[in-house]
Amino acid sequence: MTANGVAQLLVYLIVLVALAKPLGAFMARVYEGRPCGIDRALGWLERLIYRLAGVRPGADMGWKTYAVAMLLFNAAGMLFVYTLQRVQGGLPFNPQGFGAVSADSSFNTAASFATNTNWQGYAGESTMSYLTQMLGLTVQNFVSAATGMATVVALIRGFARRTAQTIGNFWVDLTRTTLYILLPLALVLAIALVSQGVVQTFGPYAKAAVVQATQYDEPVTDKDGKPVLDEKGQPKTKESTLGEQVIAVGPAASQIAIKQLGTNGGGFFNANSAHPFENPTPLSNLLEVLAILVIPAALCYTFGVMVRDTRQGWVLLAAMTVIFVAMLATAVVAEQRGWVFVKQGVDHTASALQSGGNMEGKEVRFGIANSALWATATTAASNGSVNSMHDSYTPIGGLVPMWMIELGEVVYGGVGSGLYGMVVFAIVAVFVAGLMVGRTPEYLGKKIEAYEMKMASLVILIVPALVLIGTAIAVLLPAGRSSMANPGIHGFSEVLYAFSSGSNNNGSAFAGLNANTPFYNTAIGLVMLFGRYWLAIPVLAMAGSLARKKLVPPGLGTLATHTPLFVVLLVGTVILVGALTYVPALALGPIAEHLTLVMAK
Repeated sequence: MTANGVAQLLVYLIVLVALAKPLGAFMARVYEGRPCGIDRALGWLERLIYRLAGVRPGADMGWKTYAVAMLLFNAAGMLFVYTLQRVQGGLPFNPQGFGAVSADSSFNTAASFATNTNWQGYAGESTMSYLTQMLGLTVQNFVSAATGMATVVALIRGFARRTAQTIGNFWVDLTRTTLYILLPLALVLAIALVSQGVVQTFGPYAKAAVVQATQYDEPVTDKDGKPVLDEKGQPKTKESTLGEQVIAVGPAASQIAIKQLGTNGGGFFNANSAHPFENPTPLSNLLEVLAILVIPAALCYTFGVMVRDTRQGWVLLAAMTVIFVAMLATAVVAEQRGWVFVKQGVDHTASALQSGGNMEGKEVRFGIANSALWATATTAASNGSVNSMHDSYTPIGGLVPMWMIELGEVVYGGVGSGLYGMVVFAIVAVFVAGLMVGRTPEYLGKKIEAYEMKMASLVILIVPALVLIGTAIAVLLPAGRSSMANPGIHGFSEVLYAFSSGSNNNGSAFAGLNANTPFYNTAIGLVMLFGRYWLAIPVLAMAGSLARKKLVPPGLGTLATHTPLFVVLLVGTVILVGALTYVPALALGPIAEHLTLVMAK
């Protein structure tokens, strides 16, 4: 690892942690209904929204009503995005004349953006009209992020309130999150990105004549844009001549800003943030990767403020940062070291270290340090955007983003979802500690009893089940195996990564796997829905239960949850409970691939 790379990573971490307190304090003011400054300019709009929607902002909800409101709103958003894709061919703001998206791809994309996953089985610049990108996908980037933040605020109120029957008003939390937090931050970031050269236009795609015409094999596709296969199951191609280059443009900066801030991920272009029109300069790269984690990190401080003990927020942030730094260092060292197969004689191969590290799949303008930083950050959060191709990483380098996703994305996690996942792990940690000393566990003055542990168990166990069962079905069925370009160890890693990404609502992909098929569109679409809402509902149920409890004064046997010792306990709980479930599957994928390289020396 070079000194320059270390310096860049340190600057990133320092800026991230420094922003946590001011932004976290601001968000606490928003959620507690206190003046936040922006309300002076936009308060009239908030009140107008309530009036038009028939919302009574002073009427709090019980957890069941809160959950129903959240589910109905998200279902309506998903239906709207699905319909918009199916009829986009007859709608305006479609200068390229794109037709309707296929039914299975539309379902997958609608589920993806409604759940804050933003898994994309399509190429944006050749599939989606400007209207679909803006009115469908960008809007969902805002409201799906706001849904996650509203859910965690409801959980925080469960700890903060005493003998209460309500946990807040979903419509108020959703509106205030969007209006006072996400919109202002996205506006500032979008302007900054435009200043760096990120495109923002409604004009049609540009065209440029190439210097020399080139012959190439063009994939044959059907009317839905899917590859046509020959009798051997391989994609058909036809010889074509390239004499003109079409340069995709569009209203990208506005979507990129909120896709990063809302930990949505995805990309306006297929190459995502490796594309020069999405991420043109080192400064845009820093701003975008900083935007991925800034709200999840700041929400930890918001948690501390709202439960009236900021030390609790710092402990959660410290636990997240410890894991993040360790995994970031692992990824950077693995990619800096690099591996490559070299021929020895006729029938033998060996592995060797690459001079300068593994640059395959990475942009030279970003280098290894910034590529590994993005890969670790985007999978620490439920973001999923990329500025390099994870499929081209070394086995250990590729293991890092896969394992970060499989931790449950609680380091730092998606906006809202990461924090409520980490709080669930904190509850499990105090429960385990309580068992050790024979006391009823307590967290933030609330007794953790059987009901809370049942809900916590659901949160921890549901996603691993979705990942492992989904992967097993995919590698067993011909429909799943037929999409694998690499049928060996690496192919298994690609499938495992796909279901890990979908179930944990991340959205990044290992590539090398054709996921735009009816099987994968449907299967990954379903696990995205289950992975989002089968976790959010138990969290809200837990919030309702905690809100009804009395505050228990700390005693001599109460476990202090604001100390370095609890940071160690929490980190251990995340690793042991959250990650060991996947060890057998990882042993069949990236670990086996790494050992293959070692044995080939």
